[in-house]
Amino acid sequence: MKRLLIVLFAGLVLAGCASSGVDPLAPKTVNSVNLKKYQGTWYELARLPMYFQRNCAQSEAHYTLLPDGNVAVLNRCLTPQWQWEEAKGTAWPQVPGKTDKLWVQFDNWFSRLIPGVAKGEYWVLYVSDDYKTAIVGDPSRKYLWLLSRTPTVNGVVREELLSKARQQGYDTTRLIWRATDTQMAKTSN
Repeated sequence: MKRLLIVLFAGLVLAGCASSGVDPLAPKTVNSVNLKKYQGTWYELARLPMYFQRNCAQSEAHYTLLPDGNVAVLNRCLTPQWQWEEAKGTAWPQVPGKTDKLWVQFDNWFSRLIPGVAKGEYWVLYVSDDYKTAIVGDPSRKYLWLLSRTPTVNGVVREELLSKARQQGYDTTRLIWRATDTQMAKTSN
């Protein structure tokens, strides 16, 4: 067990070092996000596969701007068995004053074990002028989320989001789409 923790710690430190430089091939962010407008509920329309969301049929994120400028994060996931799973965390700018690239850390056993190390990158790649749709990813292009203020969007908006994600170099053929309530009802029977 001790050896496993050392290996995990070393891997996280190395991963942090590898992504600390400026990569000219990294996805382009929006440069600035109005966190006051960004706060509230976002529904996940689609995502690239992610271990922590492997049991999620429908997901949503609730962001609350805190007085210190950080953002409280509550991620909720509805499983195919109609059970809610939640994760709470905090997001903060990677560079003070820049709101398009955030660190996110969830309150779990690992982040309590090694504070400050277990954090993820949350890059806002696109947000519509009215703050109704957004695309979030990470610089490695392993993670991607298409978000909306509503659980569904029309075909035009969907294609626009997909096009923007592809332009950033993300593989949209691997996206996992939000299950509809009808699909959820079929899987629970």
